[in-house]
Amino acid sequence: GKIVDFFAKDYDVIARFQGGPNAGHTLYVEDKKIVLHQIPSGIFHDNKTNLIGSGVVLDAVTLQKECEAVASFGVDYQKNLFISERTHLILPTHRALDKASELSKGVEKIGSTLKGIGPAYMDKTGRNGLRVGDLLDKSFTTQYIKLRMKHQRLLDNFNFQEDITNWEEEFFDSLDFLRKLKIVNGEYFINEKISSGKKVLAEGAQGSMLDVDFGTFPYVTSSSTITAGVCSGLGIAPQKIKEVIGITKAYCTRVGSGPFPTELFDETGDFLRNAGNEFGSTTGRPRRCGWIDLIALQFACMINGVTKLVMTKADILDGLDELKVCNSYKVNGEEKNYIPFQMNRVKIEPVYQSFEGWKKDISATSNYDDMPAEMKTYIDYLDNFIKIPVKYISNGPGREQIVGV
Repeated sequence: GKIVDFFAKDYDVIARFQGGPNAGHTLYVEDKKIVLHQIPSGIFHDNKTNLIGSGVVLDAVTLQKECEAVASFGVDYQKNLFISERTHLILPTHRALDKASELSKGVEKIGSTLKGIGPAYMDKTGRNGLRVGDLLDKSFTTQYIKLRMKHQRLLDNFNFQEDITNWEEEFFDSLDFLRKLKIVNGEYFINEKISSGKKVLAEGAQGSMLDVDFGTFPYVTSSSTITAGVCSGLGIAPQKIKEVIGITKAYCTRVGSGPFPTELFDETGDFLRNAGNEFGSTTGRPRRCGWIDLIALQFACMINGVTKLVMTKADILDGLDELKVCNSYKVNGEEKNYIPFQMNRVKIEPVYQSFEGWKKDISATSNYDDMPAEMKTYIDYLDNFIKIPVKYISNGPGREQIVGV
């Protein structure tokens, strides 16, 4: 969120292309923290158009709360927020189905945020879902009841009993709010902006290793989180994409279940979690932490066509005596430099390169030349390994704490 907010000043349109309220994008505005789940991170910039694209699944209740939070900062969201009419809605029964499905998996649960995202995408691909544009049709309530009955039969199969009356009351109240926002034909809207010379910044919600096709399946999200998802999620042609900015932390984190070769279970892992405040901004769950995984990063850069990198949370590594980067895997005892097909079904041992840490507090450093030599060595190694330059380093949570390399 902070990085999109940083780049937003150079763009005219900021557009979310996938995901739902299952990820939180944290911003600090006027030294106050706000977490955005669905509204694009450009909302705090005057005269910037913010679009929620058709690849998103929308929770109207959460959106209303977000809009109210944004308004508390003096921002007129009604002026600059637009929603594609093709955006699918998350229904109360989607949340119930998400919970029922996760409970049924027992120890094999995938770590869902229980926000209804997966079931909403299932209804989208199953051609059952309701979209934002349907709200403007008089038959919406009838369509909702019909789909609710389908969902109830599925819930009965799970033997899942939960009263969702309160969820439904909130849902229908929020629909009245949603109808008052600017609902547009998203694909025409954004292509007209591009044709008129406007610059568009596309914002995703999750990392590449959670992509439904190329992530650590089945421990993934339900949408395309990579560059290709920009085209399908916003309705723009591939040749319109001119630059791909990759964002990586200085170390690795993961929320929920799934393979994590470089995960640390020692005091260093605890240090990264506490110093980095690594707790899910949506669920509050503690994130799993580990050393940076260059095999995964290289893979992500390849499938996305990344042209430059931004490294966040570099300041969290301050004070560590030793840093490690994973530069290959031992898969069932054999050294490999690629992501295996079933990461969760093979034994992966990370192979590390060690680096000397730095003792300097870099949070107030505004010039890369003044950064510790040890950090520059760390960054240079990443540049040479990935063969894509790290162009910016984030050295704190503040909007101004970004240093050009």
